[in-house]
Amino acid sequence: MISSSPGPQLLGFDVLAVGTLLAGVAAFAVILAIYAAVTVKDPMAKRVKALAARRDELKAGIIKANARKRTSLVRRTDQTDKVKETLANMKVLQQSQLEDIQQKLAWAGYRNKELAVYVIGARAVLPIVFGILAFLFIYALNFFPEWGSSKRLFALAAAVGLGYKAPEIFLKNKAGKRTDAVRKGLPDALDLLVICAEAGLTVDAAFNRVAKELGRAYPELGDEFALTAIELSFLNERRMAFENLAYRVNLDAVKGVVTTMIQTERYGTPLASALRVLSAEFRNERMMRAEEKAARLPAIMTVPLILFILPTLFIVILGPAACSISDAFAAKPGQ
Repeated sequence: MISSSPGPQLLGFDVLAVGTLLAGVAAFAVILAIYAAVTVKDPMAKRVKALAARRDELKAGIIKANARKRTSLVRRTDQTDKVKETLANMKVLQQSQLEDIQQKLAWAGYRNKELAVYVIGARAVLPIVFGILAFLFIYALNFFPEWGSSKRLFALAAAVGLGYKAPEIFLKNKAGKRTDAVRKGLPDALDLLVICAEAGLTVDAAFNRVAKELGRAYPELGDEFALTAIELSFLNERRMAFENLAYRVNLDAVKGVVTTMIQTERYGTPLASALRVLSAEFRNERMMRAEEKAARLPAIMTVPLILFILPTLFIVILGPAACSISDAFAAKPGQ
């Protein structure tokens, strides 16, 4: 019978067994390291593949979007050409009239100049439509039997005139509201332009910054300044960008700002000082406008005072006296 003697002990552990276990772990780690070194992969390969796939998707989407946009643009251009040809055959399309409508569209905030053709077409078609509707309601269906012949003829003429003036009235109303909104925010915009100019920003960067800061408070003014900043970035002549701003806004104050910007670009005068003077002038103008409205208030209140307040006051003051006098006259002599 063979008896195996135990190996050397260290702290109660067999040294040979522990050494054998550690040798096995080391051999496994070496094999794992060799495998990892042999089968190493480029960590950017998957990322590059994903980026390439995304680029292909975006390229396909852009091509589709451009094709769709190009198709819609061609379709819209074809429709505009048809309307132009029809209006030219009707002898109602003139170049001066077209330019005037395009100017009013720009004042109202519409960028597409092709809409002027549709406005002229609507001004030619709406009188006929309104006239036919008025004739049906007034004469055919006889909705107003109590009206006389002169009154019916006047109503028909008013309907035709309203159909002719309706597009122009709409554009004028829209342009007036937009001009008032731009006028309110212009002094604040000039103050911000002064701050941006003194901070060392370029003109296009200053316009872009002002557009971002005032976009929520005055969206119309922010829109105009943002478009001006874009035009300053890519137009060959910076003067054209300022002139386009004056073309789009029907406001003398904006034209003054544009003139100042053009002069500073041409002669190299300090921009901040010129804009500071303009801002002070516009604030004084706004204060004078408010004072003018306040001074006009008593004259405006005269008519409501005479019609509504004074009769009520007379009734309250003279009412009891009139009641007492009427009771005294109504009393019998024997009482």
